Amino acid sequence: MSVALAAQLREGTKKSHTMAENTGFVSCFLKGVVDKGSYRTLVADLYFVYSAMEEEIARLSSNPVIAPIAFPELNRREALEQDLAYYFGADWAQQLKATPAAQAYVERIRQVAQEAPELLVGHHYTRYLGDLSGGQILKTIAQKAMNLSDNDGLSFYSFPAIADEKAFKTTYRAAMDQLPIDQAMADRIVEEANHAFHLNMKMFQELEGNLVAAIGKVLFGFLTRRQRAGSTEAVAA
Repeated sequence: MSVALAAQLREGTKKSHTMAENTGFVSCFLKGVVDKGSYRTLVADLYFVYSAMEEEIARLSSNPVIAPIAFPELNRREALEQDLAYYFGADWAQQLKATPAAQAYVERIRQVAQEAPELLVGHHYTRYLGDLSGGQILKTIAQKAMNLSDNDGLSFYSFPAIADEKAFKTTYRAAMDQLPIDQAMADRIVEEANHAFHLNMKMFQELEGNLVAAIGKVLFGFLTRRQRAGSTEAVAA
């Protein structure tokens, strides 16, 4: 039995998407204010998250619900390693430590993979499709804000194995809609995707202290005083 999971995820996570977009860190980011120290912490946190996700997806490669969306061209771990080498140096692996929010995110991914692996679809959708959709916009913002040249420190946003992002997203959504799940499982996956947004928000909120220290309370308050109306929803979905 197939369900229109892609559309359900898009509609069912709109509120969470907007809430994540309105965290202080993301709000400042979208307005072109990016502190390099905070950003490199985010890159490190994402490394732990994607490492866990990709290890579990690989382990579950024969699972009938996971296998159809396990597109290797989406994998981000290697790209993040390149960025970590740029921000932390050659010994980046010895310097990294997951923040509490990142650790909680990793633990949730591991738990779901063991107890209800189908729910990983919600995490997969939340991270990868969002990265693929808004990646180029965020890359441009980060490059200008941190005065980076070429692709230095921005490999995370590049998908060299995907020639046509629009066509790939169509393929991805079609695969998601054909997953062998019923409506009850679809509802659980949407719920888990909303939880994934919440875990992402916690990571962003952890970074706000460093950002405030870098740009000052007054500017931070000015940049975050108005709530955004989910302006990137169409892009990220």
